[in-house]
Amino acid sequence: MATWAYPPLPPDQLNREADSALARELEWLLQSLQESLVSLKEGLQDCASLLAPQDPGSTLVLSSLRSENVKGFVTRVGTKVVKGDIQLRLPSLPVPRGQSSARLTLSQTPDAPGLVLQQLVSVRNLVNQSLDIVDVSTYTGNPLDATFIFSQLHLLHETISEARQMLKGEGDVRGNWWETSASDNVFDPSPPPYVSFHLSIADSALVLLLRTLESNAYAQTPTAFATDISLTGFSLRDRIFGSRQRAHDEAGEVFMWQGEEVRVKEKIRVESQDPSLMAVMAKLTALEHEVMRWVGALRVLMGNEDTESET
Repeated sequence: MATWAYPPLPPDQLNREADSALARELEWLLQSLQESLVSLKEGLQDCASLLAPQDPGSTLVLSSLRSENVKGFVTRVGTKVVKGDIQLRLPSLPVPRGQSSARLTLSQTPDAPGLVLQQLVSVRNLVNQSLDIVDVSTYTGNPLDATFIFSQLHLLHETISEARQMLKGEGDVRGNWWETSASDNVFDPSPPPYVSFHLSIADSALVLLLRTLESNAYAQTPTAFATDISLTGFSLRDRIFGSRQRAHDEAGEVFMWQGEEVRVKEKIRVESQDPSLMAVMAKLTALEHEVMRWVGALRVLMGNEDTESET
């Protein structure tokens, strides 16, 4: 569809009128963004409130499906897990005499170290940084300076996106289990030896990965009854029945855990959706898309359509 001005305007005047209309539209958009930043700040404050420590916290069930391997719960308050009681019945984990299962209980003593979820600490910090960016965009600088507002919105989008990705657990943000497993001091009584307890966040859910370990030196020590030793590299069992299927995806790998080389005997994963974290994820996703839309609109009105978007 084409629009014609009558009587026809000289090309120079037509270009000036077009630039003037574009400038007025850009000014209108910048003024509208100041109002939109108010609602954006409210959404970020809601996220901060959901991540803040509030009693009684969120009690989440952490139990394995269709088995009795793992049964228990943990209570999250803010960025910390303050309570937890988990019963373990794993084939590779000896059960204490007189008990039906091994038990992991978080210590309730005042001097016990807290079990901090570093991903949630990062999300909380990023949300607070986003609030600071909104305040700078609102109260500092010229709100009608398109370049200033564009740079602030671009930074805001990156910060919100990083918070969302941290909550989603993408990449290596969840930490390596052999470096970030819970310390034995977190539990009372101490957990069985060679047990790794690793909590993280993935897709707004609290994920527990339990591993029973064995020393790599012990695993490589041959015994008189070893069935895996063969001059050809294949055991008699493998030649008769075929190679055994890997018990889990880390079987055979060696890790440095607590200053010792270990192998993973058994690996169990359980998870529990956290309603509060799901709400934070939904809000961050909506806010990220909204800021991305603002950045795109500013880019067009500033004549930067060809600028590569970081979104």
